[in-house]
Amino acid sequence: MAVNETPKRHTKPKPKPVLPIEAAITAWASNLQAESAAALGEVSAAELAAQAPKRWTVYEPMVLLPSGSFASPAWTSLKSTLSNSQLEDLWSRILSKISRKSGTSFTHLAVNEGIPLHLRDQDDGGTAEEDRENILRSPSGLQVLYGDFGACDLRLSGEEVAEADFEAAFWVTTKQNGIHQTWAPRWTMFSRGNIKEKSRVLSFHEPTEPELQHRSVSSSALRNQWAVDMYAGIGYFVFSYAKLGMRVLCWELNPWSVEGLRRGAISNGWSVRVIRGAELASDVDLSDIVAGDARIVVFQEDNAMALRRIQQARKKLVEQQVDLDATERSRKLDVLHVNCGFLPSSELCWADAMEIAKDCPRAWLHLHENVGVADIEKRRLDIKETLTSMVPCGGPPGPCASVDVEHAELVKTYAPGVWHCVFDAYSCTS
Repeated sequence: MAVNETPKRHTKPKPKPVLPIEAAITAWASNLQAESAAALGEVSAAELAAQAPKRWTVYEPMVLLPSGSFASPAWTSLKSTLSNSQLEDLWSRILSKISRKSGTSFTHLAVNEGIPLHLRDQDDGGTAEEDRENILRSPSGLQVLYGDFGACDLRLSGEEVAEADFEAAFWVTTKQNGIHQTWAPRWTMFSRGNIKEKSRVLSFHEPTEPELQHRSVSSSALRNQWAVDMYAGIGYFVFSYAKLGMRVLCWELNPWSVEGLRRGAISNGWSVRVIRGAELASDVDLSDIVAGDARIVVFQEDNAMALRRIQQARKKLVEQQVDLDATERSRKLDVLHVNCGFLPSSELCWADAMEIAKDCPRAWLHLHENVGVADIEKRRLDIKETLTSMVPCGGPPGPCASVDVEHAELVKTYAPGVWHCVFDAYSCTS
């Protein structure tokens, strides 16, 4: 060894941290084998841990595992040999380990699955093609592992749900962009990936690009404007508009989504009025509702009714010759945004959206579409042509509305080579 040479020190590599689910499986398998050496069959605890999910999502107080969790051949075979109590022991250990890591107590565990295109009625024994279309986007494929998620009768997914059913259901919450959202995971989907678009809505009127400076609207001016959401869900974009200070009219068919929206609005401190059931069957006077102080008004009905209700309200306001100053423009139903958030395409409501917006000094339509990445620009131009054809110019009763699809926002990938896009269409009168 050279005189000044420092001997090399051989340090041991740091052990790989054990993930909570792996730790839970290892402890559970050890306990199971203590009861019966053959309990695991030919598979080892290490193999089971390796085939377990490595990640999860928290929606308090629920832990949601990714689709396909515990569905490998080894796990499927083993689960078929286990008793309910042995499985419950596994799920409770997983919850305990994740709770300890997070510093929060979680009580429910489930596996996420895709939203099925059809719902199979429990007693008809028919094929999926014979069953009813899942137009409410009910997450009937959710795999409940641990905890009471409430009744699972598909009849509760209909248009009318009793208040007692809402109270008996299991509800979860999350917070995105400082906004609380609430939903019943057995009955309502939650699209976590929409957070980017929600954030964009919140900053929409603070443009940084020079060519979009016409979007600039002060906070005080926004308080006198309305947004309309044609597919409200649990309040995905409704709440972003409400946080901007705007008032929101929205339509939603799913009673569970409406109830989630109502609960979420209250959690955020916003006044909300729900129009459903017998009240819908009566002659609802939207002009009186507009004159009220509810920040959010949601109709539990088909959005095909939106245009007629808004037109009737506007007509009545004109007939009443309501004399309002600029700070009371919201009572005139001056709509600044119309959100059309439905996939794979929201095109069915574009004509009504244009009718709602065209008599306003200016308005933006946010049109959600699934589009192939190579076709986005072509689709933008096609949409502009389609919308322009919906507002023929010339003649009474008012000025011509011009339309430009000024931006295509790529929200998230929907499938390989396919993007969930939002096309911002700008309508203004001249």
